[in-house]
Amino acid sequence: MIRTKDLRKVYTTEEVETTALNNINIEIRKGEFVAIMGPSGCGKSTLMNIVGLLDNPTHGEYHFLDQEISKFTEWQRSKMRKGNIGFVFQSFNLIDELTVFENVELPLLYLKVPTGQRKTQVEAVLQRMDIMHRRNHFPQQLSGGQQQRVAIARAVVANPQLILADEPTGNLDSANGEEVMSLLTQLNQAGTTIIMVTHSPHDAGYAHRIINLFDGKVVTENVKEHFRM
Repeated sequence: MIRTKDLRKVYTTEEVETTALNNINIEIRKGEFVAIMGPSGCGKSTLMNIVGLLDNPTHGEYHFLDQEISKFTEWQRSKMRKGNIGFVFQSFNLIDELTVFENVELPLLYLKVPTGQRKTQVEAVLQRMDIMHRRNHFPQQLSGGQQQRVAIARAVVANPQLILADEPTGNLDSANGEEVMSLLTQLNQAGTTIIMVTHSPHDAGYAHRIINLFDGKVVTENVKEHFRM
């Protein structure tokens, strides 16, 4: 599903050149749950931005769904991203002025899904995330755990093949964090590929494989024995 070859990202200013990613070679198969770990500044967010089609690498190749897209324009990346990738952020990134239903509906509006079908898909995913009873509430009326459920519902409403989760439990207490990780596990078991950036060894324990970055490089990869292929 995902393959990078000698992937590099270099940021250049008038005074300094910073290498955020240095010859990254990874492969992620459809249906995997992969955790990316490493200290702050190691390149995790940069890698997620490229994998999520929010940015292009400076050098190297990035293959997604059998297409080499490292030189895609912003418009091409946006078109590829729609319907294929869902995002879950640490800070939820919900729109305060929209209800739960309207927040979850947004990706379907961008995809121009007909009204009746949108209603059916949104209600189905709200039921799945056990947040249907809050459909007419606004984000600020919800707990942190409930907001993250809404964010996950928004990420999966269009049935994307890939979910990118950036510190999905970072703003939650342990009980709500467990619920979120359980939801991500259920989505993965249903066939969705998940890539998660985390500082938490506990959360990383849910993944099939852990990729450790340091100074923009992959330093280790750990695979759970029963997920070896």
